[in-house]
Amino acid sequence: MPPEGRAREAALDWLRRARSNLALARQPKPAEALWEDLAFDAQQAIEKALKAVLVLKQIDFPRTHDIGELLGLLAGAQIAFPESVQRADRLTDYATGARYPGHSNPVTETEYREAVGLAEQFVRWTEKLIREP
Repeated sequence: MPPEGRAREAALDWLRRARSNLALARQPKPAEALWEDLAFDAQQAIEKALKAVLVLKQIDFPRTHDIGELLGLLAGAQIAFPESVQRADRLTDYATGARYPGHSNPVTETEYREAVGLAEQFVRWTEKLIREP
């Protein structure tokens, strides 16, 4: 298989993981669950979708949860992405501080819903990009 074919297959694997995190983020909130934990899954969906695009375009990326850094790699490679997704860098804290007690303010339901909306947009954009010839 040529390198482009391998890159597409690897990108589809990352996309499958992004969809899984998005599905978890969308689930009805169990009574004892925290909005932070559901927002973390939305952040993970965006992070993994970003990594899917980077893999597809054969761009190396560091092990990081920093959405802004990953978006910067796309921009540096002159890969255009939806303007609405630029706001996604705010979700980086959901993968770091928000997951641990005492490190940040609690995530509100409104913030959680915004995170899921951004994740849905980004996963859709990634699906379209990966599936186009």
